[in-house]
Amino acid sequence: MLVLSRKVGESIIIGDNIQVKVLKVEGGAVKIGIIAPANVRIYREEIYKTIAQSNKMATNAAFQLDNVLKLKEVIGGDKDR
Repeated sequence: MLVLSRKVGESIIIGDNIQVKVLKVEGGAVKIGIIAPANVRIYREEIYKTIAQSNKMATNAAFQLDNVLKLKEVIGGDKDR
C-alpha cells in the first residue's frame, strides 16, 4: 500500500487521467474530489462491497436455477405428477 500525505488543495494523480484532490479536512473527516473519465466507476467502499455481494448472489441464483432446469430435464421434463 502506498501511503501519501497531502494538504488541503494538494492532489495525487493516478495513471494518466485520474486526479484525487484534498478539498477539506474537518474533525476526523477528509473531503476529497475526484476528477476521472466518465467510464471510470467510482464507489465508496461500502457501496462497492454491497454491489459485489449482490452480483455474487445473483450469479449463484442463476447457477442454481440452471442446475434445477438441467435436473428437471434428466428426471422427466414437463411431466405432471
